[in-house]
Amino acid sequence: MAEPSAECRQHGTDPLSDVLRTVKLTGALFFLVDASFPWGMKVPPAEVFSSTILPRAQHVVSYHVILKGAGWASIPGVTSTWFEAGDVIVFPHGDRYSMLSEPGQPAEFDVEATMGYFREMAAGRLPFVSKEGGGGEPRSEFVCGFLGCDMQPFNPVLSTLPPLLRVKRSESVSDNLLNHLIDLTLAEARQTRVGGESIRLRLSELVFVEVMRRYLETLPADETGWLSGLRDPAIGKVLIMLHEQPAYPWTLNELASRACMSRSALAARFTHLVGHAPMQYLTLWRMQIAARLLADSSMKVVAVSREIGYESEAAFSRAFKKAVGLSPAAWRGSAAVTSRS
Repeated sequence: MAEPSAECRQHGTDPLSDVLRTVKLTGALFFLVDASFPWGMKVPPAEVFSSTILPRAQHVVSYHVILKGAGWASIPGVTSTWFEAGDVIVFPHGDRYSMLSEPGQPAEFDVEATMGYFREMAAGRLPFVSKEGGGGEPRSEFVCGFLGCDMQPFNPVLSTLPPLLRVKRSESVSDNLLNHLIDLTLAEARQTRVGGESIRLRLSELVFVEVMRRYLETLPADETGWLSGLRDPAIGKVLIMLHEQPAYPWTLNELASRACMSRSALAARFTHLVGHAPMQYLTLWRMQIAARLLADSSMKVVAVSREIGYESEAAFSRAFKKAVGLSPAAWRGSAAVTSRS
């Protein structure tokens, strides 16, 4: 088979960066909360406020960097999670959630008040620092970040994350990139300069990427999910190969041979960690690349199909509709409508 095209080669050998680029990670909203006791906010499901802060995003992720103080994060039906300074709390799936100084207390910002705040903040009518709470001690400070991304047809990072993540920032002086990014963001926010908002939003994307890297580094040995697969020496090697050359005509035999595993061992371990069989994963990832090309380029459907390894446009169209629920042309049309809204 011919060498992979430039489009496929650009994915490189870093699957995490590859996924985050292909699912179009985009900063949406970023601000600092200075809260005095008692304080609390209730946030509606992301589908309710996404059209306010990032209308063209398929999905919105919320995360909070705790700079000072402590509190409780909760999702209905999930045990409340204690957090303190040095933690990062992530809500990957767009669930309804609350952030409270004490569990069970009434929230100063109910859902209606939170939506009003989001509208004002997104319109640029509020300062970067928001003061909240009842005026007592102790005080808490946390950065609230919101990011847009694609979830359809396939986002392997978010799809395998739990509903709520609590990630510790490093206390090591030699390993404090996350601290530097946060400090840089706060320093930029304290200045009134042209382009400041764009810089803050790009920095918020970097903060999220570093949080994902730190989560990857601290996963328990028995944890499953896409990030655990990436960390596994053999399965990580297979993921790199699939992402480096998604159009290559991979077979389970060749993947197993290159990973120095038997077919059965590779299939079982890959499925256990990643949640999909190797060839099923490849198909889903090809469909994600195709979805992005259809939405963001003027490539003809036949060219997109060849770009991801399909010699037949008809075979690609069948596979795409099975994975996405729409034909390639219908997907492109819906993406165009969304981009104009």
